[in-house]
Amino acid sequence: MSSATRLALPTAALTALAFGAAAAAATPVSAAPNTTPQKVCGADYKTVNSAPVGSLGTVYLTYNAANGKNCVATIRNNPGAAVEASSWVFIPDTEEYAEDNGDFTSYAGPVYATGKGHCVDWGGHIQQVHVQVTGSNCGRLQEHRVTYTN
Repeated sequence: MSSATRLALPTAALTALAFGAAAAAATPVSAAPNTTPQKVCGADYKTVNSAPVGSLGTVYLTYNAANGKNCVATIRNNPGAAVEASSWVFIPDTEEYAEDNGDFTSYAGPVYATGKGHCVDWGGHIQQVHVQVTGSNCGRLQEHRVTYTN
């Protein structure tokens, strides 16, 4: 084998490899979310409520019984280019409030508030679809859900 042939084989292999990688990158990825509320909030947080954000994703309310904290995360159904999204939680009795708002590729949050023994208001948005849940998870009130677009 000549030296020119030995040099041409690795070059051809690298070109084929690069072409294959580019073709693989162009292949659509799974539509499944790449995370869970527990990955965002922490393993000790259990999902206690959720609300769909239209067809774009879901807002999750989670609770950690060990520390009495709620966590809210808004998770997109189809992660990708960054879009405007938010997560928020409010405890009316104590006026504790937390929010995460910005441009995100997969999820907004986590946001935390101490909610043991209190009603919880929470929600979030993805692009123009907003969800808010008030009077949630407190037993004495029936929660109220609103979904709107702007």
